[in-house]
Amino acid sequence: MSNLNGWGLTARLISKHFGVLGDKVSEAIANFDPETATEADRDRLADTLRQTAQKLAAARSSFDKEHADVAKLRDLIATDEKASETLADRLAAGKISESTVSLFCDELEANKAKLPLEIQEEADAQEYMNELQKIVDALSNQLADFDAAAKKAMQALASANAQKDLQALRNERQEQLSSLSGLKGNSTALNALTRRAQAVSNEAAGMKIVADIAQKPLDQAAEIDAIRKSVAQPDTAGETTLERLKRLSGKSAAAA
Repeated sequence: MSNLNGWGLTARLISKHFGVLGDKVSEAIANFDPETATEADRDRLADTLRQTAQKLAAARSSFDKEHADVAKLRDLIATDEKASETLADRLAAGKISESTVSLFCDELEANKAKLPLEIQEEADAQEYMNELQKIVDALSNQLADFDAAAKKAMQALASANAQKDLQALRNERQEQLSSLSGLKGNSTALNALTRRAQAVSNEAAGMKIVADIAQKPLDQAAEIDAIRKSVAQPDTAGETTLERLKRLSGKSAAAA
């Protein structure tokens, strides 16, 4: 990870200040790969982040203390330097003992000698705090990268499952359509029903032929009988009333 080049000092500082966690941080930063990590790897990374964050909080408190100590020592030295300007006059006037002034000078010299050490301790505390901040940021980024990769993977899985379900549904529909199409063209029951209907139709046609043959003589006899009846009846269309009366009385027939 190129963005973490130069964190070797931090690893040494962490190893020096809290031992095993330094190795855990080094391993977490160097080896963690969001694309191939498992949930257990993420849990370990999150645990390392929590521990490092706790150390960062402690480092901030330590830096605040060192910074306050330096500021306090600077103020004390500045105050004593101002006071030293008046001590010579008071010493010359006999208003203060030489031993007291000597003690004051010893303390001022000791504080001035101590100041560089305090400043260095402040700087070390600040550097340690800043390096821990870099580690926390790096671990946080790795955790975010893992979660982003996991979310992407879950989305890809959901999309794949959706495609699978869609294809299964399409296959099911195609099977249903094929089944219905086969029933329409090749149904055994439908074919049998069609054949039965044709057989019944043929049977009915045959019966009609037979009936027609049997009915023909009857129709012919009825026709002959009708002819006879028409001949036997006299033509009365043009007869007079007297002729009609004679016909009905039977005299016409008797006269003949």
